[in-house]
Amino acid sequence: MKVSRADTNADAKTDGRLDHTLPDPALRAAILDAADAAQDRCVALLSDLVRQPSLLGEESGAQALMADRFAALGLAVDRFAVDEAALSALPGFSPPVLPGAYEGRENVVGVHTPRNATGRSLILNGHIDVVPTGPAELWTTPPFEPRIADGRLYGRGAGDMKAGIAAYTAAFEALASLGYRPAAPVYLQTVIEEECTGNGALACLHRGYRADAAVIPEPFNHTLSVAQVGVMWVRLVVTGTPAHVLDTSAGTNAIEAATTLAAHLKALEIRWNAPGRRHHAFCGHPHPLNINLGRIEGGEWASSVPTRCNVDLRLGFFPGQDPKAVRGEVADALADALRNDPALKGVTADLVWAGFQAEGCEIDPTHPLMTMMADSHRAVRGDEPRHVALTCTTDARFFALYGDTPATCYGPEATRIHGIDESVSLDSVRDVTRVLALFIAGWCGLEAA
Repeated sequence: MKVSRADTNADAKTDGRLDHTLPDPALRAAILDAADAAQDRCVALLSDLVRQPSLLGEESGAQALMADRFAALGLAVDRFAVDEAALSALPGFSPPVLPGAYEGRENVVGVHTPRNATGRSLILNGHIDVVPTGPAELWTTPPFEPRIADGRLYGRGAGDMKAGIAAYTAAFEALASLGYRPAAPVYLQTVIEEECTGNGALACLHRGYRADAAVIPEPFNHTLSVAQVGVMWVRLVVTGTPAHVLDTSAGTNAIEAATTLAAHLKALEIRWNAPGRRHHAFCGHPHPLNINLGRIEGGEWASSVPTRCNVDLRLGFFPGQDPKAVRGEVADALADALRNDPALKGVTADLVWAGFQAEGCEIDPTHPLMTMMADSHRAVRGDEPRHVALTCTTDARFFALYGDTPATCYGPEATRIHGIDESVSLDSVRDVTRVLALFIAGWCGLEAA
């Protein structure tokens, strides 16, 4: 199923279909009741998803589950592989980190096509991949065995972000249970590789998917994202001089040199976070940009001065900054350290850019997407949603920067994402289902199923 631009209701911005509001009070109450009735099935789907260990390169089981669920909802199911050769020429592409990259790995999209499109089209997007668990023995229970306790569901990916996928699926199901379907095209996307490149979402754009808005239910505790930083991954490959430890002065320790170089690069954080360099959306944040030393490997033998050390770093940078210029700053800082620090004499180092090469992005807080999401939130939770500038990246950037599709994140409350004993509040998941069901009804309009 190759989607054309015309198929995605791209002209909705100019044909007078922008006056939808939230449903009247009676229908609103019925939608909220239907969302509550869908909660058990939502939790069951979330549990089934957590049982699928959809680590990088191992997403097929979870994707098959979602394809079946979308088909059961009466959606046309589009399953397609990521075409690395085609994507590599597109803006936003990031070099993959997995050898063999995309063989046998698919995105899944559930496609709803209305009989008569009178509303605004919508993408509901979520990533199916999860990060590694860390030491399994540190978890209270096995990380891929869902556990419910004290109103929370525990497991790797429970919050980030299988709960959001379960919630938007339940929201669509809730409307169907009342005899309604959206009166506009809706695309329910589960994509691979959000956690390291985002090429899964980029492949959806290459496939032709566009809409009048995109909502990604990432676990940011019922806030609406108005901006997010850019993110880059870089590997620092450090080479020293090997020697026997009987005379360590005869060699140059690559591991020690790598940590010294990482400290020099960390000094960029101070400059990048200086008030004069801040993006306006992050002026109130105490420390929006981080350079994280995420992984290190090196050495050959305990009694040898190590020759080689690899350090994997994650760099944040502000929206509007050119990734090429950021890479240039990093390269200049590395060259300066090698040239001027006596501790690095005889050391060489190379930068390898793979994984995220992601630009930052922002959205106007007064955009109709944001105001209707806020209306939906108020109708469910009774307060004003906070606007947040995210110090991480999400797949929202692809829609906003390259797909002419305004995008925001709105999802449940989760704890310890990327950590031990990750969990999500089930009451929060229920509220996200309610909010999304109201939003779909208001943004897309409704027609009889």
